Amino acid sequence: MDHFDEIDLLDCPNCGGVGAIEDEGGWCVYVQCLDCGAHTAELSYKNAAERLEAARLAAMNWNFRKVIRPTPGE
Repeated sequence: MDHFDEIDLLDCPNCGGVGAIEDEGGWCVYVQCLDCGAHTAELSYKNAAERLEAARLAAMNWNFRKVIRPTPGE
């Protein structure tokens, strides 16, 4: 069962858009804005328990406004 829907995300700190938790091929998760593409760092995991914890940490980074913005110079 996927518990990502239980994790609260604030609006994008870059544009105010909607953020979503993304799972990258079974090895890492991150949060990405569906509008502008701003995202958190990728957090790797090795099993289901680590996956959920990585998603929570990515969400915490997002909510603390620690994102990589897709703009020149970054």
